[in-house]
Order: sequence, then C-alpha cells, then structure tokens
Amino acid sequence: MRKSKPKKRYILPDPKFRDVQVTKFVNNLMLQGKKSIAFTIFYDALELVEKKTSESGLEMWRKALNNVTPGVEVKSRRVGGATFQVPTEVRPERKQSLGMKWLINYARKRGEKTMVDRLAGEIIAASKGEGAAVKKKDDTHRMAEANKAFSHFRF
Repeated sequence: MRKSKPKKRYILPDPKFRDVQVTKFVNNLMLQGKKSIAFTIFYDALELVEKKTSESGLEMWRKALNNVTPGVEVKSRRVGGATFQVPTEVRPERKQSLGMKWLINYARKRGEKTMVDRLAGEIIAASKGEGAAVKKKDDTHRMAEANKAFSHFRF
C-alpha cells in the first residue's frame, strides 16, 4: 500500500477556448511531447467539423465526448478461485479520461489520410451517436448489464 496519495496536478486551460477539458484532451492526443502539433491538430479538426456541419466545433466535440463517456464498467474480481467480471460505477475523472482515450484511439484507427480528418470524422460520428468510440461504450455497458448478477461481489 502507498503511504500517501500523490498530489493532484492541476492543468492550465488551453489558449484558444480557455478550457481545462480541451487541454486534457490535447495531452492525450499528444505524441512524443509535441504539444503544439497536438493543439494544431485539435483546432484544425474543430474547424473542419464546423465546415462540415455548420455547428460550433467545440459544442460538437463536447456532445461527442458526452456520448462516448461510460457510466459503468466491469472489473475482474477473484472469488474462491473463480474470476468474475463485476460491474462497477466509473469515477467522474475516469469517465472523462476513458471517453477521451477511446475517441482518440478510434480516430487514429480510421481510414482518412490525415489525423485532422480522422479526428473530425470521429467527432462528427460520435456526436451523432455512431462510430467506433460509441460502439465501445455500448459494448462496455452491455458487458456490465450481462454481468449484473455478480454485482454483489463489489468491494
């Protein structure tokens, strides 16, 4: 066990929208410490979303993120030699980070040419309630629903 919890790190808001959530998303999007490139990709993707849908890019992104964040997940728990998938509620911070990671990972796996196009496409799809990231959330919820019988094994 740890002696003490690590201190909470506070993140500065992004320069354009003054939003901490955007900075967290860009930090997840960033590869090899190239933060300025990650910001460029994100802002260009939001502009592309605005062109394609004629709605606010930031609002579409928020809606997409909201559609992707899971409410429950399953955790493995060993009880008497057997492993059970126990459904548990997801903490708010983990909800947010899981949603961001799924959105970014499935955007990276898309077929478009540049990351800007991929991210824009995934944001548009997720805001409509479709796309791979939303499917991942639905699968997670379905798994939790299927294993509801083991919920009494919760810690």
